[in-house]
Amino acid sequence: MKTIVLGGGVIGVATAFYLGQQGCEVTVIEREPDVALSTSFGNAGVIAPGYVTPWAAPGMPVKILKYLFKPASPLIFRPTFDPAQWRWIARWLRECDLEHFRVNKQRMQRIAYYSRDCLHEFRGRHPFDYGRSQGYLQLFRSEYDVELAQPALTVLRDAGIAHREVSAAQCIEIEPGLRWARETPLSGLYLPDDEAGDCARFTRELRAICERNGVRFRFDTSVTGLDVRSGAVHGVHVDSEHGAETLLADAVVVALGVDSAELLAPLGVKVPLYPVKGYSATLPVTDEEKAPRAALMDESLKTAITRFGNNLRIAGTAELGNGQTTLREQALQTLMKVLRDWFPHAANPTSAHFWVGRRPMTPDGAPLLGPSGVDNLWLNLGHGSTGWAMSMGSGRVVADLITQRKPEIDLDGLTLARYRK
Repeated sequence: MKTIVLGGGVIGVATAFYLGQQGCEVTVIEREPDVALSTSFGNAGVIAPGYVTPWAAPGMPVKILKYLFKPASPLIFRPTFDPAQWRWIARWLRECDLEHFRVNKQRMQRIAYYSRDCLHEFRGRHPFDYGRSQGYLQLFRSEYDVELAQPALTVLRDAGIAHREVSAAQCIEIEPGLRWARETPLSGLYLPDDEAGDCARFTRELRAICERNGVRFRFDTSVTGLDVRSGAVHGVHVDSEHGAETLLADAVVVALGVDSAELLAPLGVKVPLYPVKGYSATLPVTDEEKAPRAALMDESLKTAITRFGNNLRIAGTAELGNGQTTLREQALQTLMKVLRDWFPHAANPTSAHFWVGRRPMTPDGAPLLGPSGVDNLWLNLGHGSTGWAMSMGSGRVVADLITQRKPEIDLDGLTLARYRK
């Protein structure tokens, strides 16, 4: 079966890998000169299925208002006149109650845990280094942070997920570099089975494995439309240095992140995606003893600190506004404040390399996998800030559906059907 995957981020490359494993002839189309140069490039790198959490959560609207005018904020809201922004916000607000939160979180955990199993199976067959570390520690600055975390803790307990609520002293036992912190955490939450790794580095290695198995990559190539006839997709219109052409296919997978909505809209396929921008800073470690060993999350400022070999990455901030990938000083200052508060001597702030990317967010947090409603056209999108954590499982699910295999997990609530009810 001739298949085309649109998008060379970790989602698209993982999909291509599993399609290739199942005997398909696969071509990946990517507008950048290599894989993982957009949203997959500078993310936090955390694979924490035990704590994947919808942005739509109880207390979150109040938290947004609380931080709206503070200089250091995990949330930046820039109102626009775009009706799509307000439609998305209205849907998001409906998902912020406890009942919806529980359902959405469990859906996200289902695909995230499956994805981690797929990653571990893959790693057993294809071992390579991508800056992996084990364990995930959340730091609470205040009782307010602890209170907001209670619904998520209840879900962890109900699901039997390994976790420990830890004291400030125990946080330092887990991460000795916190001895030099300028702040003292009130308490913490430790998830020993969660992990982290450099998503972009992993995706580049995965591309090499795909190519050895016959997957073809076409870079510097833009998708201009889909070839649709008689209610089915038969190919993809592209534009590259060789000019405009149409590539024929038996199946097409859309994994273009936030750009997916514009491509699908002319076909009547409405996907409720909105670009919520995220920021990161990457710095070389200058003092091993005073640096973190693995991954942490500042729960108050919703900012992750992750160790990738000799580098640190600080990633966070959710900016809801325009879709331009321009660096905003307020967001960068929040990242550096988190570094100064917890690991002030681990790296030189002047060496920071900053990045901003557009996360393809759905209002309820769960991705959109599987059929689009148009024959031969498949979706693998809407993973928000957890694309890395869900990538391998999502790729395998979509590949199974295309090749008429039964997926190994229940897809209820993970397809476009939930928005058509």
